[in-house]
Order: sequence, then C-alpha cells, then structure tokens
Amino acid sequence: MPTDQLVQKFRAVDTTAICDADKSIRVLDSAIRLRSAEPRIFGPAFTVRCRGDFLAVLRAVETAAPGDVLVVDGGGAEIALAGELFARGALVRNLGGIIVDGGYRDIAYVRGCALPVYSRFVTPMAGTTAQLGELQIPVTCGGVEVYPGDLILADEEGVIVVEPDRIDWLLDAAAAVKDAEAELVALLDTGSTLSDGLNLTEHTTALNRGEPSTLRFLS
Repeated sequence: MPTDQLVQKFRAVDTTAICDADKSIRVLDSAIRLRSAEPRIFGPAFTVRCRGDFLAVLRAVETAAPGDVLVVDGGGAEIALAGELFARGALVRNLGGIIVDGGYRDIAYVRGCALPVYSRFVTPMAGTTAQLGELQIPVTCGGVEVYPGDLILADEEGVIVVEPDRIDWLLDAAAAVKDAEAELVALLDTGSTLSDGLNLTEHTTALNRGEPSTLRFLS
C-alpha cells in the first residue's frame, strides 16, 4: 500500500506530469475507459487472467487486500467480467479499483459508483463461472505488462503502471513539472507567449544544426 505521504504527493500531480517526467512509463491503451464517478486510482496491482469466465474476478474481489487494484486480463474480449455486484463487493472490502481489459456491465449503477472502474467495453452479456482462471501472475492489460504489486495510477487522463521502487522519485519529478507549468501559465496570463517561457528558439536552432537538444522550461 502507498504511504499517506505518497498519496498526498499523487494528489498534487497527475498522470500527464508523471509521463512528462519519464517517457518509459507503461500507459494502458486509451480504449480502457473510465466507467465510474471516481477516476483516481493509486494502489498495488492484484492481477487476474481469465477468458470469457468471471469466476477468477470474483475470487480476486474476495481475496485481494484493502487498497489493492484488480487488474483483469480478459484478453480484450467483448464479454462482461464484472458488474454492479462486484463493484459493491469491492467497496465493502475497501479495494482501490477495478480495471478490466474486457467488458463491464450494470453501468447505470457503476457510473455513479465511488469505486474507480475502468474497462475496454460496456456490454450486457456476462461470462461463465466454470473456470478458475489465474490470480497474481504477470498479465497483459491494455497492451502493457502488469506484475503483481506494480503500482497502478489513474486519473481523467488514463491509467499508468509504475514500479514501486521508482514511485517516490517519479512523484517528485512530476511535482517539478507541475511547478514549471504553473510558472509558464502565469507568464501566459500576463500576455507573454509560449516562446517567452520555453527555450524554443535555442532548441530548434540546435536541432537544425543536427545537435542534441531538449525542449525545456525557462526558469
């Protein structure tokens, strides 16, 4: 579970700033969409792999620890692997969210639900309950690999996956990005241009010369 200090750090940034701080961040396919009222997720992955059968997801809801985020590799199939009852059950157990690379249903309830829920599809047809599936193994969700215990972060921009031992540094780096953006916004609000706050001329000149360069904020 993330510490209270890390939770506070994440509240001050967003997934875009984290991605700006590190271009190697694993980002789930944008087809994995928010379905619930609450977008923000920050918790360790509890992984599930199943195909056309949601028994493993039910097992995960009842097995995962408080704060865990269910990451379901459903193979991207358009079949519901969870719905209202699973969201309610996850809330009772204080889970951190449910992400399904597959279908979710009962959206009339889920769209107002306080549990963060993401899925690739919305569909009324549910899977079967005859296969055990697999829990807490490496899975693929939204086109990226997710390992048990990886940290899952999500907001209105999307879902990302971070190695636990890098999260403190990344959140600090993201905070620095947000601070620099705030300074540029303040400049723009006074009538300055983007070029007044970025090394745009220097950067493009260097690139035209074939020299390495990085676009950056001017402080």
